[in-house]
Amino acid sequence: MCGIVGAVSSRNIVPVLIEGLKRLEYRGYDSCGVAVHQGGGLRRARSTARVAELEAGVRADGIAAGTGIAHTRWATHGAPAVHNAHPHFSAGPGVDAAHTGFGGLDGSGDAAESPRIGLVHNGIIENHDELRAELQREGYVFASQTDTEVIAHLVDHLYDGDLLQAVQRALPRLRGAYAIAVFCHGEPSRVVGARQGSPLVLGVGVGERAGEHFLASDAMALAGVTDRIVYLEEGDVVDLQLGRCAVSTADGAGGYRSVERPVRVVQAHSGAAELGPYRHYMQKEIFEQPRAIADTLEGVNGIATQLFGDAAHEVFRDIDRVLILACGTSYYSGSTARYWLEGIAGIPTTVEIASEYRYRDSVPDPRTLVVTISQSGETADTLAALKHARAQGMPHTLTICNVATSAMVRECRLAYITRAGVEIGVASTKAFTTQLVGLYLLTLALALVRGRLSEAQEAAQLKALRHLPLAVQAVLALEPQVIAWSEEFARREHALFLGRGLHYPIALEGALKLKEISYIHAEAYPAGELKHGPLALVTEQMPVVTVAPNDALLEKLKSNMQEVRARGGQLYVFADADTRIDSAPGVHVIRMPEHYGALSPILHVVPLQLLAYHTACARGTDVDKPRNLAKSVTVE
Repeated sequence: MCGIVGAVSSRNIVPVLIEGLKRLEYRGYDSCGVAVHQGGGLRRARSTARVAELEAGVRADGIAAGTGIAHTRWATHGAPAVHNAHPHFSAGPGVDAAHTGFGGLDGSGDAAESPRIGLVHNGIIENHDELRAELQREGYVFASQTDTEVIAHLVDHLYDGDLLQAVQRALPRLRGAYAIAVFCHGEPSRVVGARQGSPLVLGVGVGERAGEHFLASDAMALAGVTDRIVYLEEGDVVDLQLGRCAVSTADGAGGYRSVERPVRVVQAHSGAAELGPYRHYMQKEIFEQPRAIADTLEGVNGIATQLFGDAAHEVFRDIDRVLILACGTSYYSGSTARYWLEGIAGIPTTVEIASEYRYRDSVPDPRTLVVTISQSGETADTLAALKHARAQGMPHTLTICNVATSAMVRECRLAYITRAGVEIGVASTKAFTTQLVGLYLLTLALALVRGRLSEAQEAAQLKALRHLPLAVQAVLALEPQVIAWSEEFARREHALFLGRGLHYPIALEGALKLKEISYIHAEAYPAGELKHGPLALVTEQMPVVTVAPNDALLEKLKSNMQEVRARGGQLYVFADADTRIDSAPGVHVIRMPEHYGALSPILHVVPLQLLAYHTACARGTDVDKPRNLAKSVTVE
């Protein structure tokens, strides 16, 4: 979601800050800003336009300095507006911070009072109302509706000549999640950062820039600047100065102690990848799926527990059930995997929406494998659910994740890293299909441990997996037929998606994709549930998308399709070649190249992605950055 970049350097760091924001644009945002220490004071520019417009304004205003912080904001508290955009300033009691500083796209102009504190923040401060009331009694004037401005004023209130001490004194007062970067008027070459429940990394300058130090919410923001990254841990506070930096962490007794965190060499890839022949990143990422699946399977020469970590065999022998925790698209991949885990591995499996799991009473079982699924590995709800499961006495944890250096991977005992590469489009595509591949491998590994996978079955499964990239490539060749359908869908405001068995979660994912990027209201149901309510919605104006593989439920599905036709509904069917479902009035059919057994969901989701994509294009929406959504959801 929100993005942070900060830096302390002897050179003009503004281009680095702006480029860092550009690399984080894929996460989604509705305002952006930069603040620097220039001319003896703090100066900022903020905008509700794109980072490119902010960059032009910064250049026109001559904003340049060696110390600064920058931010992309996805609105939570307060509407997307300039006065709510970060960075936020505090100029002390009695001064409206909206009229401090000078220059910038927010039109603040020169002011008699110089701001004393500048701050950017990711996360949510849950007790911001009571802190706001307390600070207002002290005379502080609030210029925004954000929870973030509370932190800026609180740090200012506690500041007594040492920024690090002021931040360390402020943090225990905050309840909720945060990653912050703070600088102040009185200490020109210093930035202090802190994290609790929201990611933050430290970048260490290299070569002739060895004295520089950086902060970012994602190592990707620092690609091309430094590859030496320190992943800050929960409760860490970092003090950045020219030529030195120090990390401290809460000691549990109200104080802080110095700690050493390892420096890792990370080859972060730029989010500003070339589009090539594609119109949008989402289209590019849909067509990258054969390669992403092949990369995810690289090195898999047999089904082995070691694919998930050295301790996996011991853990897999010690479990009786699986609990999957995930959100959004990742939840649908987990829902698909439940059919595999129970049907192939024979292990009872529960799939929970992570944002709900920790807020209900559940019955823990220490012999449960807790599996988290996350593209970014920083999803706040899933991380919180994971910690709750561990606190409940379930120590066996595994994650399916696309980012090897993420918090999720560090928090879990076992992991399978998918190799989807950077996914820039907010609506997930290749991350989803590679998650399914990882979950299928997990299913086979558990089946092996439980004595349910013979040598011949293992060979057959490996053969099918190796053919999967070519099978997906054949499905992508259906794009022209899907485009023809999208022109009809673009004129609709509602759609139903139907699936049965392990293809019901695929129908859910198809509906999610359509609503995410085309803004068409779409719902998915198990086809057998039509007569229990959804059939009331069916008219000739309601397209009904049906996932129709040639499996054991096909004849049941055909009966459900007849229920739709009898009410005048228009069916759009993705059917396997041997299903004997033919085009007819009111029945539109696209034939899939082949039936793929248990792996069929990975093939059937691809045309649903294409349908959503081309429908959104026909409606003229912002495909890669749909309104109100963010790529990496790092707040609850």
